[in-house]
Order: sequence, then structure tokens, then C-alpha cells
Amino acid sequence: QVQLVESGGGLVQVGGSLRLSCATSENISDIPVMGWYRQAPGKRREAVATITRGGRIHYYVDSVKGRFIISKDNAKNTVFLQLNSLKPEDTAVYYCAATIPPMPTYWGQGTQVTVSS
Repeated sequence: QVQLVESGGGLVQVGGSLRLSCATSENISDIPVMGWYRQAPGKRREAVATITRGGRIHYYVDSVKGRFIISKDNAKNTVFLQLNSLKPEDTAVYYCAATIPPMPTYWGQGTQVTVSS
């Protein structure tokens, strides 16, 4: 079973930055896709950013393009999400995910990001 633990969330003002971390119990090089999702109050969970095993293919939801950066450190089995130029709309619980098709996706417990003026 893959275990994921997120950290780095917190309260930040509009325009500020945060870096989220996701520590995994497995070798990231064995996981085809790692990603970050978020769920705001009253909204469905959405994919924010994903990164492939090779680290060369990235996905970003349109609303965060140019502001967020996903990266990973294979040696530390850790995935990061750098959040820049934060907006109130970015307020949500952010979840780390590991996808190994066709197996089920594994999820972390989430870390809260709150953006205020």
C-alpha cells in the first residue's frame, strides 16, 4: 500500500507563496504519475498539477498556469508543489495522489491552504 503525507499548507496573504511537500512510502521512480489535487468548500475535487515518472511531462489546470510549479526529488521520494501569486480562489485542501494504472489511485490526507487579503 502506498502511503502519502502532505505538509506545507498554511495561511498566506494574496500574492504570497507556499511550497507543499508530499512524502511517499514508495520509490517515486516506480510510480507513473504523481499529482496534486485540491478541493475548495462546496466544490468538487480537481486536478491541479501532475508529473510523470520521467519528470518531463507536466499538466496544470488553466487557473494555475504560470503560478504553480510541480517538481519532485526522486532521491527523497518527495513531490513538491510551489504555489506563487496566490489568490483567494486558491483556498482549498490540497491532496497528493499517486496513480499506477490500472490500480486505484492513492491519496494523502490533505493539507489546508488558506489565502486571505
